[in-house]
Amino acid sequence: MAYSEKVMDHFANPRNVGEMLEADGIGEVGNPKCGDIMKMYIKVKDNVITDVKFKTFGCGAAIATSSMATELIKGKTIDEALKLTNKAVMEALDGLPPVKIHCSVLAEQAIKSAIADYYTKKGINPTPIVGEIPCCDHEHGSCNCVE
Repeated sequence: MAYSEKVMDHFANPRNVGEMLEADGIGEVGNPKCGDIMKMYIKVKDNVITDVKFKTFGCGAAIATSSMATELIKGKTIDEALKLTNKAVMEALDGLPPVKIHCSVLAEQAIKSAIADYYTKKGINPTPIVGEIPCCDHEHGSCNCVE
């Protein structure tokens, strides 16, 4: 299984790692079968994600996709961040091996989960904006049911 230079760089030198004590939104997703757990923290001002942090427990691909996903949404509006797909994360990393695609799916779901939490904290139902965040993505073999 070969990883691109970008995957290796984001694994060895992850960006935006850490916790955010006063986050406006926190999302946590995981795949109990493979052990990857991602937690995303966002800070929002005037509908723009001004800061984002992550903590990931998992393989190198999970760390790399978390790192890249944070880079791709930092400074973007919430609407722009919601359009980020796992395919865009994979493309930004110059690809992932097929058995690691679920890591990019988890990164996308973690962002959506953090944005959903942001809206919930504001007293807004997130489902019409964010959509349903599926518990399991059988197509890619991922499950975000953190147990």
